[in-house]
Amino acid sequence: MELVCPAGTPAALKAAAEAGAHSIYCGFRNETNARNFPGLNFSEKELNAGVKTARRYDADVLVAVNTFGRAGDLDLWKKAVDAVSASGAHAIIAADLAVLDYAAENHPNLRLHLSVQAAAATPEAVNFYADTFGVRRVVLPRVMSVEEIVKLNKEIDVETEVFVFGGLCVMTEGRCALSSYATGKSPNLTGVCSPPGDVDYNDNGSTLSARLGGFTIDCFSQGETAGYPTLCKGRFNAQGETSYLFEDPVSLNAASLLPKLQKAGVTAVKIEGRQRGKAYISQVVKAFRTAVDGLSEGRTSEAEVSAMLASMTEGGRETTGAYKKIWR
Repeated sequence: MELVCPAGTPAALKAAAEAGAHSIYCGFRNETNARNFPGLNFSEKELNAGVKTARRYDADVLVAVNTFGRAGDLDLWKKAVDAVSASGAHAIIAADLAVLDYAAENHPNLRLHLSVQAAAATPEAVNFYADTFGVRRVVLPRVMSVEEIVKLNKEIDVETEVFVFGGLCVMTEGRCALSSYATGKSPNLTGVCSPPGDVDYNDNGSTLSARLGGFTIDCFSQGETAGYPTLCKGRFNAQGETSYLFEDPVSLNAASLLPKLQKAGVTAVKIEGRQRGKAYISQVVKAFRTAVDGLSEGRTSEAEVSAMLASMTEGGRETTGAYKKIWR
């Protein structure tokens, strides 16, 4: 299976390539990219150089132009598509119908991947994108079980890509309104969930309160690790109890499910984390390259991979997410 790895900076791209990534995904430093955080991402010049760097390691570059354009103001997204095509990148990852249409019409040789932000999880949806725009691969939402992926792959003639490590989203991707409710900004439109400009902390000496858009969404006692404040991973008082109402701060780790995902017909496995540093990227990519190589060579590497990933999970906890759907 193809190993698809994140890069939020040119340094992270080089680290991913050196660690053995088959493909590396990144985005521009603007609103066309659903990880539009300050200090991250690529200029057009940096992308061009990044494609050349990746090629030296026999790796491909995939560029995410995966936010949704504004009515009457699509020029920024069109410019991004043009820049991806000019860079020689292997593919573009998009969700907006207008962006896909522009790419298909104006750059017919540019390979199209459907972003997870499109939330396509049925044969009808996937086949629509394939038949209409020539989409070659779909990144599946992180709410599907392995059994559901098996059924989907039997009814489509498109490559499938799934997340196997990193952050989780409580919603079907592309359908969350929590950040926009609190801040007026969302990943789908402005490219950032819980934007840093709307985050602040209040330390009263004994308790550290984390706030987003003026809403207090978590409180930490002295010595307790304070996570980045996103509404979905906040703790709230409800019916006399304080708990994580939406989602525990826990990382997805589906390394143990790689054989089942391969048998399900999955083409590529994806690591989340474009906001992570190059040391994290290097370690996680090495671990999953070990796992993927072991799978292709018919040898077991689960214990070795687990040891390599032990310190990389959020809060030191991990889950296989919806792949098993044990709550159903």
